[in-house]
Amino acid sequence: MIAMEEDKNLILRVEGLRKFFPLHRGVFGGVSKVVRAVDGVSFDIGRQESLGLVGESGSGKTTVGRTILRLIEPDGGGVSFEGEDVLQKDRKAMRELRKEMQIVFQDPVSSLNPRMTVERIIGEGLLLHRMVKSQKELRERVAFLLEQVGLSGEFGRRYPHEFSGGQRQRIGIARALAVEPKFIVADEPVSALDVSIQSQILNLLLDLQEKFKLSFLFIAHNLAVVEYFCDRVAVMYLGKIVELADAEELYRNPAHPYTKELLAAIPEPDPEKRMDKKAIRGETPSPVNPPSGCAFHPRCPSAGKGCEHESPELAAVEGNPRHLAACSCQFKKQIN
Repeated sequence: MIAMEEDKNLILRVEGLRKFFPLHRGVFGGVSKVVRAVDGVSFDIGRQESLGLVGESGSGKTTVGRTILRLIEPDGGGVSFEGEDVLQKDRKAMRELRKEMQIVFQDPVSSLNPRMTVERIIGEGLLLHRMVKSQKELRERVAFLLEQVGLSGEFGRRYPHEFSGGQRQRIGIARALAVEPKFIVADEPVSALDVSIQSQILNLLLDLQEKFKLSFLFIAHNLAVVEYFCDRVAVMYLGKIVELADAEELYRNPAHPYTKELLAAIPEPDPEKRMDKKAIRGETPSPVNPPSGCAFHPRCPSAGKGCEHESPELAAVEGNPRHLAACSCQFKKQIN
């Protein structure tokens, strides 16, 4: 169980979070192997702070976000929200807590019910939590929320198919805002949108964060987007966080070889500079059968003899307690 020592500057604390998915042999077979989707993840998020969670597909980013909200039940570890143990709450208490913790999904098409009007989609949470007393109040509140995300308040009677992808994502954001949350999991909120629309949505989220004093767990695979939006960044690889630092520090002085490879692979619009860009070598190993020792060592250009046996823990880089990396090579470099 997580320690419940409340820090007034923190809104969320995650300690040793684990989520494993069993693989079964056939229809009636027993468990053959386990996918270690989230394997001992720890971090915290301050009030009105944005923490970026980045990594390649399959690293466990989305599972972390959904497990925190208990949309997926975890297998171990702890989650504390404003000093309260989230994982110990019963169904009724968790339902009440979800007013404070919301999610914006990646796909603005599949996350909106096509049979419901925008008013019903946004107003569902308001009705569930009895935050409005009449149909008139509901309509006024929905119109207000639509205006907050840059849409006309008159759009409430329309259906999702009548909107563009960017407009649908704005509706999804309005739905998350409806119950007045303090913390939002933004699960790749711009990855399904055109590049021209992405900056509009990011700027909208930044404006809403300041206006409503929101904290974010911002899940993404695009490091350029995370650099623009987030205060701190956690890098995940095969279910574990391998580096955690302030955004400026991480982009200026990456410590883990995987982070360096991710940054080196960021697309470059300049054709001359683009020639120097290289994809990360090799394929991401299966989480069903991860490599021994440091999971990144089969793809790591700096791997040494001990990397296939040593499984490093997060440790301060160059004595900076706000910059952590899980890399034996980095640790040995500091010693030397």
